[in-house]
Amino acid sequence: MPQLAQRIGRAKPSAIMVIAEKAKKLKAEGHDIVNFSIGVPNFLPGAHVYDAAHKALDTDSGQYGSNRGADAVLDAFLGHIQALGFSGYTRANICTGVGAKHILYNLAEALLDEGDEITFATPYWTSYVDIAEIVGAKINLLPCPPEQNYKLTPAQLDEALARRPRVFLFNNPSNPTGMVYTKDEIAALADVIANYPDTWVITDDIYNTMVFGDVGYHNFIHVRPELKDRVIFVDSLSKTYGMPGWRVGFIAAPEVVARAVTTMNSNHITNLPEVVSAAAVAALSGPQDVPRQKAREFAAKCDRVHAALVAIPGVHCPRPQGAFYAFPDISVAFGKSHGSTRIDNDVEFCAALLDAKGVACVPGSAFGEPRALRISYSCPDDQLDKGMARIAEFFAELH
Repeated sequence: MPQLAQRIGRAKPSAIMVIAEKAKKLKAEGHDIVNFSIGVPNFLPGAHVYDAAHKALDTDSGQYGSNRGADAVLDAFLGHIQALGFSGYTRANICTGVGAKHILYNLAEALLDEGDEITFATPYWTSYVDIAEIVGAKINLLPCPPEQNYKLTPAQLDEALARRPRVFLFNNPSNPTGMVYTKDEIAALADVIANYPDTWVITDDIYNTMVFGDVGYHNFIHVRPELKDRVIFVDSLSKTYGMPGWRVGFIAAPEVVARAVTTMNSNHITNLPEVVSAAAVAALSGPQDVPRQKAREFAAKCDRVHAALVAIPGVHCPRPQGAFYAFPDISVAFGKSHGSTRIDNDVEFCAALLDAKGVACVPGSAFGEPRALRISYSCPDDQLDKGMARIAEFFAELH
């Protein structure tokens, strides 16, 4: 029998989806499951988005579209990033993709030759490692434990960039931790980046509108405009607009990078469908009341989740400031048992929690931090309160 390509041996199914599918199966079997595992916003976009999609269906041309993205989509995204404080970009700096994950994969193909180094902080979004391994890149992980609030320090970044990696990948607000970098923290990191001109910088900032309190959203370009020549800003409709299934991602980047990703699109997807493009334009350019309201709701949910977690003896959870995740250090449970089930690591903890209490969380080791687990708190309030109460009960029953 013919053999598969070697790269498929480096590809792994999403650890998050494995947990989510198990929770879904148990729920279908009649179990009372609270699913904190998958990072979906759990709301739908405003009616104007669906109206635009219906209208596009009525006038669908059935033809191929632009590899870069329809002009109307590019212009809508340009308006969106201008509101975020990015200026001086044109259509030549923009490119679309089938979600941010597709964009990141295309960037890996476009920027990294086999054996090139990519560096990023731990905890990380699971697909960072998966994508880097598929394209044969060397990965340099920068551990950012809960003791430093899961945040990268300038000293760590300086040491990493001194190795001359091809790519530095940065995530703010963070999935899985929910942490957000302050303007001063961004400025300190940007000062380091300025000293290493041979490294591309990808900022995966798809939760940029979901920032709580007064910390604000900040990007390296905001504090160091000269970095615009090598910073690649990644965004998506998925989280902000409640549209994960529509699969629309974007970059704002130097022209050479946007052109390279456009070329990748010509070989991968050709173009976004017309109906999806129309919905994207409506989401970006239309009323913003739904995402703003949801961001306020997520801030309130964050307060409840964090209060519940820090009330559990021995659990340490840096306070999230964005997205819709909490990432508590639950290592106090290691070496203990629940009933007859001994728990020695995060995977065993999450398995025991799901079996005993019907609460699905993702083990922190999926994100490079095996002392923790990720809670996605975007579910309805009644499910959220039920799930957090069950987690507290589980800890109370450990012996």
